[in-house]
This record gives sequence, C-alpha cells and structure tokens, in this order.
Amino acid sequence: MNSNKKAAKIVGVLFILAAVTAIIGLNLYAPILKGPDYLIKGSEHANQVILGALMELTLVASAIGTSTTMFPILRKYNETIALWHVCFRFLEAIIITVGVISVLSLLTLSREFVAAGAPDTASFQASGIVLRAVHDWTFMLGPLFMLGLNTMMYSYIFYKTKLVPRFISILGMTGATLVFICALLVMFGVIQQVSVWGGILALPVAANEMILAVWLLVKGFNESALASLSEKRKRRDISTLVN
Repeated sequence: MNSNKKAAKIVGVLFILAAVTAIIGLNLYAPILKGPDYLIKGSEHANQVILGALMELTLVASAIGTSTTMFPILRKYNETIALWHVCFRFLEAIIITVGVISVLSLLTLSREFVAAGAPDTASFQASGIVLRAVHDWTFMLGPLFMLGLNTMMYSYIFYKTKLVPRFISILGMTGATLVFICALLVMFGVIQQVSVWGGILALPVAANEMILAVWLLVKGFNESALASLSEKRKRRDISTLVN
C-alpha cells in the first residue's frame, strides 16, 4: 500500500511539474520564436532562451517519469497497453527534445548573425525559417499528437479498472480525443496551434492532467481496485504456468 501511495504522489508531482515547465519554457522562448527580428533578439536574450530549453528538458524528464512510474500499475490490467504507453511517451519525449535542439541551434545561428556584423541576411533567414519550422512541427507532434495517444491509453485503463474516479477517466479520454483532433486540424492548416480554437480543444486534456495530479497527491490510487487487479494478475500468471 505504501509503495502504491508513493507512486501516486510521484506521478501527481510529475504531471504538475510537466505542465509548469512546459508553460514557462514556451514563454521564455518568445524572443527567438516570435517577431521578425528574432535573429537579433535571440542573441540578446541568450540566457533566457537557454533557461527555456532547460525547462523543456525538465518537461521531457517528467513525461518519461510519469510513464515509467505508472507502468507497474497499468500492467496489472493490460501489459501490452502499459508497454505501449511507455514507448509512446518516450517517443513524445524524443520529439520534444528535437524541438529543444532546434531552438538551441537557432540561438547559435542568432549569435553568428550578430557576430558577423553585416552578414548575408538571406542565407541566415533561410536557415532560421527551417529551424523555426522544426520547432513548430515538434511542438505540434509532441504536446498534441503524441499527448492525445498517451492520455487515451492510461485513461482507458483507469476507466476500466476504477483506479481513479470515472469522471477523471472520462475527462481524460474526452480530452485525448479533442487534442488529437486539434493536432490533425493544425497539421492540415485548418487552425493555428496557438489560437482560440487550439486553446479550447487543448483545455480538457490540460484540465484532466491537473485534476488527476491533485487527486493522486491527495487520495492516491484506489487501493481496493489495485488489490483486485493484483489478485487477477496472480490468477493469470498461475493459469499461464499450469498451461
């Protein structure tokens, strides 16, 4: 029981840490990702941009931490889905890391642009456009597309097992569906990710993570549901050995 409560608290803290660092990181990136003079502003705010990268790397570690901490619990119901969740969460983390690398590369380009004095602006701008595009695509594929898949997997298991109240699981599956739709709409250019519609479609999944995090910190996983899952898994293991 103590290990389950500890796992629940760790997951809760990591969900909150991921949300906070994601928001802070994106805001710290503003000088180098927004505005036409980003090649100058990026270099001027280098430490701010680097701090933003560190925030996103913290997000990466938090995302991986939630999946690996939940794995022993999720696998009690379905080991395949639990393993998929870990793998896809790692993929989400890799995509976000590629985005971090693109921003840091853009910072290097900005520094070179400023150091050159009177450079060939066109070539620097072309490189900058590519690096910003890499970040934009990873920003869509990681926090939207992959997030939708990952949220659906753990929310489905929570719904089936009642490890957390059903309303949280339903909110999670609803939010996962909406954020996945948002990713597709952004991908096909129907809406912008940072827009009113993008925010509306992403709000339920964000609310789910925060409600789930608070619930796990305060209440933890349903112990009777965990006990039931453990007993069912033991029976399956025994049946497998016998057969």
